[in-house]
Amino acid sequence: MAQVAIVTGSGAGLGQRIAIALHKAGYSVAVTDIAEDAARALADTLDPAGKTACSFRLDISRKEDFENALAAILTRWQALHVVVNNAAITPIAPISEITPDDFDKVLSVNQRGTFLGCQVLGAHLADAGYGRIVNMASLAGQNGGTAAGIHYSSSKAAIITMTKVFAREYASRGVTVNAIAPGPMDLPSVRALLSPERLAQVMDMIPVRRLGNPDFVANIAVQLASPDADFVTGATWDINGGIFMR
Repeated sequence: MAQVAIVTGSGAGLGQRIAIALHKAGYSVAVTDIAEDAARALADTLDPAGKTACSFRLDISRKEDFENALAAILTRWQALHVVVNNAAITPIAPISEITPDDFDKVLSVNQRGTFLGCQVLGAHLADAGYGRIVNMASLAGQNGGTAAGIHYSSSKAAIITMTKVFAREYASRGVTVNAIAPGPMDLPSVRALLSPERLAQVMDMIPVRRLGNPDFVANIAVQLASPDADFVTGATWDINGGIFMR
């Protein structure tokens, strides 16, 4: 039987690319998104018969949504092996214009959502004695961001730290936890967020002078999801065109 993966926020953008790559690699994939129609459309595209792809509406700020998704996956496929915590919101705003509610909303989605995914789904993987968790962090969580707001950057920095904590927690129980920190990707969502002038400024900041390939990022996620990736945990994989080097 194929291994089973869940990808949050996979109705569009980078999450969609990751779900497609995992399915192509032979995984059965649960496509989840707060936009239920988008999730269903991708699942139907991956497998119209529904044998190796399904979809659920999942609000990552709600613990019960993770619990319900896990129960549904176990009912359908009797197992879960891979968790990709990808869902996030990416607001852009000057520091002086961010209200406390704005700040709390971003952290309650991005940071809390990744925490709940690692806590609820990760606990199941640990109990089963095997699993792979891939958290989508960001360059913004390492260098403070090139375009996004401080609330987004702060949430992504927290994800990098949580990745280490959960990696240590689950390491002896067969579960690895890693993060990927992409820089600006060549995605419609990125181009929609930035004006042509701002996009040109961002491109000038990238040493390789181009946006990143989201399919390459998706393939890194597939590698980290592999059973062979058993000696990689607590790591953050930098894919940023040279903006942040260490």
